[in-house]
Amino acid sequence: MPPPDTMYCAQQIHIPPELPDILKQFTKAAIRTQPRDVLQWAAAYFAALSKGEALPAKDRLEIRVATQKTDTGLTPGLLKVLHKQLSPKDTVMKEELQQKWRGLCLPVDQLETLLALGNFDSELNWMQFFALGCSALGGTIISALKHACEILTEEPEGGAAHIPFDIFVNLYTYLARLDGDLSQDHIDSFLLSLQEPVTKQNGMIQVANIYSRKR
Repeated sequence: MPPPDTMYCAQQIHIPPELPDILKQFTKAAIRTQPRDVLQWAAAYFAALSKGEALPAKDRLEIRVATQKTDTGLTPGLLKVLHKQLSPKDTVMKEELQQKWRGLCLPVDQLETLLALGNFDSELNWMQFFALGCSALGGTIISALKHACEILTEEPEGGAAHIPFDIFVNLYTYLARLDGDLSQDHIDSFLLSLQEPVTKQNGMIQVANIYSRKR
């Protein structure tokens, strides 16, 4: 006697009405994100979807520049994804960061380098790690801050990339002190030089302000 759930024809198979749209959105996200390991990324995608969490998907496809290596690990788009996933928490467990990092198919050795650089324990301050992620994208503090503005801004791509000055101050101060070559007087002087444009911009700073001042 056949089991009660035996299928005799295709008409017996129930397809949830929302499935086509779910697969469509998944496919679009995969194309935008271009994960190195589609199966690993897909597992992270559907796990996040089932929990109602931020998806491990880029907002748009990133175009590699001519000088960019084939495998460069962290990118501005992927760091933005991590920020969406983890920024709601001021303090993040290292295990959770490692899980999100693997979900984006990023190199584990790059994560370990950043964790060691920040001397993080089992818990870490997300914005400090975010700052180190920005420094991995740019070779200088100014380049790192440019990436931070472009990732954190709520303006459309190509805009002035304004962010609140207090966030900028925390990011710059953390990176400058970690650098070790900049004195506190230099840090204070640089931040003071930005006060005039920030005041005119209602407490916001933009990328152009940074490059108009010395490091």
